[in-house]
Amino acid sequence: MKHTYHIKGMTCNGCRTSVEQKLNAVPGVKTATVDLEKQEAVIEMNHHIDTATFAEALPDKYAITEKQKTRNVFSSTTRNNAFAKAETEKTKLQQLKPLLIILGYITVATILLNYQRESWNEAMLDFMGLFFIVFSFFKILDLKGFPDSFRMYDPLAKVLPAYGWIYPFIETALGLMFLMRLEIPIALIVTLIILGITTVGVTKTLLDKKSIKCACLGTALQLPMTEATFIENAIMIVMAAIMLINLI
Repeated sequence: MKHTYHIKGMTCNGCRTSVEQKLNAVPGVKTATVDLEKQEAVIEMNHHIDTATFAEALPDKYAITEKQKTRNVFSSTTRNNAFAKAETEKTKLQQLKPLLIILGYITVATILLNYQRESWNEAMLDFMGLFFIVFSFFKILDLKGFPDSFRMYDPLAKVLPAYGWIYPFIETALGLMFLMRLEIPIALIVTLIILGITTVGVTKTLLDKKSIKCACLGTALQLPMTEATFIENAIMIVMAAIMLINLI
């Protein structure tokens, strides 16, 4: 069962993240997705929940009213089910397009910087440095909204909210250390720790089949939490581990 609501009072991505988090916390809500531009929230619920319950869950500065009501329609044929699944996958790929483009640019830049080198160890350091610099940039674009999104799945940020505020700057520092070849062993160990913690949270979210936004590119770009997020972290962890082993 899905309902669409109009939400008044949201002015930034921080507001959107806060509203989405509070709506998802309401008992009976399966998933809640908030669109800042449309000032809307699409809420999928296990049973009917009246608007007053959602209003009580939100701070007084937000006003929520039901806009329309729709119900999930399930196909009765295998063909229609396959078509619906294909459409869902297509939408997921479209949502991940910004992430894939950015990773593609980082990969191309790394190849251009290292194609004449005999060893690709330096290329891995360049890739990791560019990765952290670019991804931290997008997080810093909305430093106010990022921590709220990040602690929805990162275990350490849930326990220590301040970690969400300093995380983008940790990434910036790591990026500079890799690109400038400063204290590489320390940078690799820190990379394994912070990405390892985040990957634990990502894995739990995927196993619980929760529908939340990924904060890997901050809140400026709306990205769903998918297997791609896990793969992205896993690649960086594997590269860091290989480099650290080579240095020992």
